[in-house]
Amino acid sequence: MKWLRELRRYPSAIVGMVILVIFVLFAIYAMIAIPIDQAVYLWRGSGPWLESPMRAAPLYYDWFTRDKLPRTFIITLEDEGVTVTEEMLGGGMKQLTIVLPFDYDYDGLPSELQLYQDWQFETGQRPSVYLTWKKPDGQIIPLHPAQERLHRDSFPTYYISQDKALERVLGAVAFPDVRDPILPPHMGLLARDLEVPSLADIKPLHGRYEMVMQCVMEQGVELREVRLRVYGQIHGWAGTDHQRRELIVALLWGAPIGLAFGLLAAVGAQLSTFVLGGIGTWMGGKVDAVFRRLTELTMILPNLAILIMIAHFYEPSIWRILGIVILLNIFSASYMVYRSIILQTKESPYIEAAQAYGAGGFRIIFRYILPRLAPMLLPQFVIVVPAFVFLEASLALLGLGDPMLPTWGKVLQDSQNQGALLTGHYYWVFQPGLMLMFIGFGFAMVGYSLDRIVNPKLRSL
Repeated sequence: MKWLRELRRYPSAIVGMVILVIFVLFAIYAMIAIPIDQAVYLWRGSGPWLESPMRAAPLYYDWFTRDKLPRTFIITLEDEGVTVTEEMLGGGMKQLTIVLPFDYDYDGLPSELQLYQDWQFETGQRPSVYLTWKKPDGQIIPLHPAQERLHRDSFPTYYISQDKALERVLGAVAFPDVRDPILPPHMGLLARDLEVPSLADIKPLHGRYEMVMQCVMEQGVELREVRLRVYGQIHGWAGTDHQRRELIVALLWGAPIGLAFGLLAAVGAQLSTFVLGGIGTWMGGKVDAVFRRLTELTMILPNLAILIMIAHFYEPSIWRILGIVILLNIFSASYMVYRSIILQTKESPYIEAAQAYGAGGFRIIFRYILPRLAPMLLPQFVIVVPAFVFLEASLALLGLGDPMLPTWGKVLQDSQNQGALLTGHYYWVFQPGLMLMFIGFGFAMVGYSLDRIVNPKLRSL
């Protein structure tokens, strides 16, 4: 079409098209790389997020800092340098000595430490595990695992960073003059010097660390797996949230969900308004009067409040929300715009000619009026798409969106509930907000450019 070719004359339209193409590519990549079933599975916290740190910043944060921020790494029994020594003690007992070494050369401290153990033993055969932490300077610190958590066929995790006894021991060394001092173990165990004025002054000691496990057990006891997790401060291209989920899942899937919701809502609402505008304006009389009253009523109704009320009474679903949004926007303000244009078209000579050879009312509406005015629908359609995208995000932000789907609004809701801005996790709010801003900007640029092309009154502006 001619008016599509004219889009190339408008730099704003080109910029908008480039932005929209990028979002479409994001949507296609998300659907191919992470199918919807897998995305929902991951977003519900059912995925392998235990290997990810909590509230870790994106990897690109490291580009803007002088320091080399720590990444997450995991040491297992199969890793190079790990040694396992077995010694018979007599009386049917044996001792395993496991050394889990790792080199630490980052400029920041880790965010958390965990030791995962997978034991297999019968009732009454609980092994005894003694842990020590060896620093590069030769200092040895005993750790205090909770032995009572070892049950038959259990998978206990020793949360070193939450060890209250170790917190007090390290705190007493770092702050001897403070009553009941506390120092997080993941900071104290890797600190260069504990005698510092405050926690902010603690720096990591570079070098080789060792976690030594001495396990005394009976012959039938088996240690199947050990995983020492050293969580970093940055992780993944979009960071992680409070449930260790990688935000890249929601940021990618926010594109197809947002675009689909916005496009379907815009098509359903605007196309219905356009058709009803043609029918009501052509028929006139009571039909037109009823349609105009419905439009005026719909324009004063608080749509967001109605959606909030409905979401409280019914289980939120993306399809239910979409249907209600379309119903609430059939008689929108666009009806009056289409009505004014169709009133002028009714007086055109070709409409009089159609009436003269006996064309019926619906044939004139659907064969001569609406197809001729269809280009006028496109700019309005493009402009309202971001409004529906923002509406879906707003409902999710209020906790009324589909709880199963990873969307931009859901990320914003989680960030608000967890106080992301107060705790300095700006990426949590910045990334989905930037996505919403760009998708709105792209549709607005294309829509206003189309409006200038198809609307004769704006071509000279």
